[in-house]
Amino acid sequence: MGYQEEYRFWLEDDYFDQATKDELLAIRDNEKEIEERFYKELEFGTGGLRGVIGAGTNRMNIYTVRKATQGLANFILKQGTQAKGVAIAYDSRRMSPEFADVAGLCLAANGIKAYVFDSLRPTPELSFALRTLGCTAGIVVTASHNPPEYNGYKVYWEDGAQVTAPKDKEIIGEVKAIKDYHTVKTMDKDAAVAAGLYQVIGKEIDDAYMVELKKQIIHPDVIKEMAEEIKIVYTPLCGTGNLPVRRVLSELGFKHVYVVPEQENPDPNFTTLEYPNPEDPKAFTYALRLAKEKDADIVLATDPDADRLGVYCKDAKTGEYVSFTGNMSGMLIAEYLLRERRATGTMPEDPALVTTIVTTNMTTPITQAYGVKKIEVLTGFKFIGEQIKRFEQTGSNHYVFGLEESYGCLAGTHARDKDACVAVMCLCEVAAYCKKHGKTLWDMMLDMYEKYGYYKETQYTITLKGIDGSKQIAEIMDKLRRNPPKAFGDAKVLKFRDYQEDRIVDMETGEETVTGLPKSNVLYFELPDDAWCCARPSGTEPKIKFYMGVKGNSLADAQAKVEKLTQDLKACL
Repeated sequence: MGYQEEYRFWLEDDYFDQATKDELLAIRDNEKEIEERFYKELEFGTGGLRGVIGAGTNRMNIYTVRKATQGLANFILKQGTQAKGVAIAYDSRRMSPEFADVAGLCLAANGIKAYVFDSLRPTPELSFALRTLGCTAGIVVTASHNPPEYNGYKVYWEDGAQVTAPKDKEIIGEVKAIKDYHTVKTMDKDAAVAAGLYQVIGKEIDDAYMVELKKQIIHPDVIKEMAEEIKIVYTPLCGTGNLPVRRVLSELGFKHVYVVPEQENPDPNFTTLEYPNPEDPKAFTYALRLAKEKDADIVLATDPDADRLGVYCKDAKTGEYVSFTGNMSGMLIAEYLLRERRATGTMPEDPALVTTIVTTNMTTPITQAYGVKKIEVLTGFKFIGEQIKRFEQTGSNHYVFGLEESYGCLAGTHARDKDACVAVMCLCEVAAYCKKHGKTLWDMMLDMYEKYGYYKETQYTITLKGIDGSKQIAEIMDKLRRNPPKAFGDAKVLKFRDYQEDRIVDMETGEETVTGLPKSNVLYFELPDDAWCCARPSGTEPKIKFYMGVKGNSLADAQAKVEKLTQDLKACL
């Protein structure tokens, strides 16, 4: 069926409600908009759905969400695990409660019990909830840090991590196999509740989640000692973090936690934000204003679904607030956890830190310093969660920390996804420890640079929207794959890794080895002096991302090196 036929089907068929038809009638004279909405199905990728909210097959709406859920239900029924049920959480975005209900009632109509949170919750709490309840799967309705017009739908499996191979492909197959919307099931909510197939959850999960978070604290005595001294400014960026973050900090004893009032409450339009992303300095405008007013030690922001954390810290010497990348804040927590667990005798046997191929190379000297095994996985926290499951099944290692460059980390195994609530808690403990010893987080970061090397990372992103955009992204990757650069400027490529082809090529000898990781459309270039560059199309946005890292002998040297590498990369493209 062509896009015009699909458009007419949505306009004429009784399956679709009048509000949907009215929205589509309003674009009847806009050929390009009709094509954009109907030229394809909204892709159910390895993580689920993500797209602009609106009517059409290539949009997030109750029909595409219900269809995706029917595919998941079909997969669960084939697995024979339907009796375990599915947990569902959602964030503060437009249509999130409605999409959560649509998913829950589709599952119920298929005889699968849905456990649905009574109000918005962080993504990591969904990961915790489904394991606590013994569910077979979980769903989070969120578009994370995307602009306000987006929403999304992520699928988790019984281990608490987002689905990985081969289940991800099998679920995608079930979703794609549904060709007729009329075969997608739903039922009345009251009937679902009466049948015991729709259960609201809330406080009991919150309480259990808090208990698990606080188990990660190493020095509660230090927090109590410094509770009156340290000042924290926090913004949930109009999302889900407000209640759990404030609660855990309060229960630990922190006395001076100031929440940005303009961004405290859920706001699906993110009125005070250009982009609800803690990686964006503009997202901290209100928080930094409040920090200066309160003379705060640290400034923290969680993204709308509270799985990622952005950080600023006051530099006591200049009085200015310094921004931390996800690599930097992750390394601060890692260094503290590994050092203090060794010092207090609480490090488990065969400890492991799990990181991704595009995360800072500082992970190598840190893990070596504390006798911790470093394991690298593909980009995406689900692969870190997969390692936790493997450790439990094989007993090969014990997980102590996991992090990725995109502002996400996890201390503990209560969740199997990155958790900004636990990251806030850990970082506040680190800040209290530093304060007790007359230091700031920035002082600690400088100490780490001196100890391990001045590692610096950056990204260069090309955004290519629409039908032609995906083709252009594919062409860029194909060019780099078939004719990999032999050098970036004067930096020779030592080894070229192609994760799609599962091969590593020594560029000098031509010798080939395997990557040892699952196939993925990622290209990686190893360069001299611990420098590197990696190309990867985004799985959730119309972008191709280039990740880069260098090691310098000072802050200025590292900055100069990473700027040069960025320019050299652009020249190659």
